[in-house]
Amino acid sequence: MNYYNLTRSKIEMFKKHLILEEKSGATIEKYSRDIKKFFNYIERKDLNKELVIAYKKNLKESNYAIRSINSMLSSINSLFDYLNWNELKVKTYKIQQQIFYPEEKELTKDEYKRLVKAALEKHNERLSLIIQTICATGIRVSELQHITVEAINRGEAIVSCKGKTRTIFIVHNLQKKLLDYVSKEKIVSGSIFVTRNRKPICRNYIWREMKELCIDADVNPSKVFPHNLRHLFARAFYNIERDIAKLADVLGHSNINTTRIYIISTGKEHARYMEKMQMIE
Repeated sequence: MNYYNLTRSKIEMFKKHLILEEKSGATIEKYSRDIKKFFNYIERKDLNKELVIAYKKNLKESNYAIRSINSMLSSINSLFDYLNWNELKVKTYKIQQQIFYPEEKELTKDEYKRLVKAALEKHNERLSLIIQTICATGIRVSELQHITVEAINRGEAIVSCKGKTRTIFIVHNLQKKLLDYVSKEKIVSGSIFVTRNRKPICRNYIWREMKELCIDADVNPSKVFPHNLRHLFARAFYNIERDIAKLADVLGHSNINTTRIYIISTGKEHARYMEKMQMIE
């Protein structure tokens, strides 16, 4: 059995490789986080296939969701690809195609409105606008930096992510709210959702602030995270358009199967559709 020596310098080389491959900042951050977790697990031991399999087993025993485990394994497999350590690569878990979306995870439009209201009642206008911007445009959290003063004035933002460029339209009501906000905050150019150091607000910060709204908004915390706003946008858009290809373009998906995950209904909703069929005499 062959043994390999994984070092911090090799991990740093891989990170530079990702940058040269023009991977998005969010992708590089995600890969780095997953690889750091793996590196801490192996504790600088000589690396072999058995140790990688043990890590895979450890993730499952730690009760991570299978999709999360597969995502983490894909990150370290990419590292092994780069280092040409192909014999260390492990298989991801097979997942049965999801038919129904868990009802306890689905954020409803009414719950979304309560979150917006709770943010305003806490005098957190910025968070309220972040929530509304994601839910009204379907934009990713990592793409919020493209919501600039210039984009607001145009009524559209040009977003580049994962090697693709697309146009995000800013609906009139949102445009008006954002223009009022930048005027009040005296933001004259550039991104509007930034820290005091003018850096884009990170996902974890938004996630934490959204969680703090749950009690006042009377919303289950398991439903409240930034990406779920994107899912709500997708369902609302599809219920009007019924065009999954167009929705995939709006969301910036290359694979339409990814878009399907966003619009699957809950089991209760599916049962309601079946009741409407009236097939029993």
